[in-house]
Amino acid sequence: MRVTRLYTGNDGESHFEDIDIPLKSIGGNEQRSDTLEATGIIFRETDADYNWQWHNAPCRQFVITLKGQVEIMIGDGTKRQFGPGDIMLAEDTSGRGHISRAVDHDPRLSIFVTLE
Repeated sequence: MRVTRLYTGNDGESHFEDIDIPLKSIGGNEQRSDTLEATGIIFRETDADYNWQWHNAPCRQFVITLKGQVEIMIGDGTKRQFGPGDIMLAEDTSGRGHISRAVDHDPRLSIFVTLE
């Protein structure tokens, strides 16, 4: 399963990396990953005009977008958009961080699964 990792590099800047969460066949038509330890879950609604300047992820967390879109910009100006069904592993808990902006002035529903 494809996930976008957002992490802090040795340069103190946030970077994107596409990673795969390995899935194993468990029989029939189903594949699953190994169980990952989580510490909590947050359900979030963000209004249609948010524009958060440079900030860090408060902790390691999976961010799963259910509705709407977000644009994430990192220090070198690279931007990626995440919409329904996209999964991001936010690990840029130090350094300059990233910018998050609403896309198309739509509210966003998302789930944050904290890992620490």
